Amino acid sequence: MTAPQETQSQSAALFERARAVIPGGVSSPVRAFNAVGGTPRFITSASGAWLTDADGTELVDLVGSWGPMLLGHAHPDVLAAVQAAVARGTSYGAPTEPEVALGEEIVARTPVERVRFVSSGTEATMSAIRLARGFTGRDVVVKFAGCYHGHVDSLLASAGSGLATFAVPGTPGVPESSTALTLVLPYNDPAAVEAVFAEHGDRIACLVTEAAPGNMGVVPPEPGFNRFLAATCRAHGALFVSDEVMTGFRASRQGYWGLDGAVEGWAPDLMTFGKVMGGGFPAAAFGGRADVMSMLAPEGPVYQAGTLSGNPVATTAGLATLRLATDDVYAHVGAVAETVKTAASEALTAAGVAHVVQSAGTMFSVFLCHGPIRDFDDASRTDSAAYAAFFHSMLDAGVYLPPSAYEAWFLSAAHDDRAVQVVLDALPAAATAAARVQSAEGRLD
Repeated sequence: MTAPQETQSQSAALFERARAVIPGGVSSPVRAFNAVGGTPRFITSASGAWLTDADGTELVDLVGSWGPMLLGHAHPDVLAAVQAAVARGTSYGAPTEPEVALGEEIVARTPVERVRFVSSGTEATMSAIRLARGFTGRDVVVKFAGCYHGHVDSLLASAGSGLATFAVPGTPGVPESSTALTLVLPYNDPAAVEAVFAEHGDRIACLVTEAAPGNMGVVPPEPGFNRFLAATCRAHGALFVSDEVMTGFRASRQGYWGLDGAVEGWAPDLMTFGKVMGGGFPAAAFGGRADVMSMLAPEGPVYQAGTLSGNPVATTAGLATLRLATDDVYAHVGAVAETVKTAASEALTAAGVAHVVQSAGTMFSVFLCHGPIRDFDDASRTDSAAYAAFFHSMLDAGVYLPPSAYEAWFLSAAHDDRAVQVVLDALPAAATAAARVQSAEGRLD
């Protein structure tokens, strides 16, 4: 992809330095702008709905650190709580009251009965799967194509040729033995789920799914799909693992489960959390039924540990964030998300760009193709080249979108009228830029 013409900037200079010491110049691949071209912006500070880059440019943030910043950046009450925690010490390697309080908050909001803290979403999912295997005495794991559960070897897998084919590794460095017990199915396909359980049901330890996928763009489950998954697992003695690292306490006060399971009457056996529950710090958790969680050491035989798990600063930040995330906060985030979604769709329609906007609670994404998008194959039809043009037009106008066509957009309680207006003003030109790309490639609808 051809990058837009740029003058040397502080971000460009920092990127050159970074590439000399960090693979790709970044600590997580999507940050490198490979999917959209150009040089990534290096951020020096953030406040509320705004980022400031290394050149002093202010940008309205629609990434929100990939979801955690529900309240906006540097919320004064969160900062005050964190500063007090830091003053007491940053890590003890011992139990602390903040982790107990955060655990109580999570248990109060969700169907989990017990919770264990870790430091990343990857750790949470990896640990939940180990626990599911230990509890059931089975080995096979079922997942869906397009659902991302962290960089766990066994879950970095792509689907085989059939609906019930064991997976092959999706990235170098993952041996086939690591994915040999993983089955990958198309999302939102009950028939595929029934087929795989009919063939392998007595070997399946768990089925893991994002409660509402957000890593292939936002692809919500069809009505009743999560309930069907929970019931199918229960019928076959497998555990249902609902990954809410992204949606937890973001899609709603209770996560996506609050929009789905709390209404439809199902509950997962295990859940994973991250992002919002860490308040911008590296913290995550997994939790579930008390009888399942009691299999964890030191109560049970399934081992899991972490030096920084339950870190007092991170759990303090998470607790402050959840306590401040009131119904009014979710109402505001939902309202501004609706405003931006509607305006984006109107701008793309006016420019003649095929698109569909899909959401899960307060998070959403824009696919530049015809919808609906039900699974990973559908999501793969989105026009990445047109999105790159759309992205850079928005960036030039002072709006920081996800630098990938396959990511969710996130707003916050700090997105006020001024920040939203900057986004609305930028959308028509960005839609026109996307239309030019599609027109040049003969794909304008």
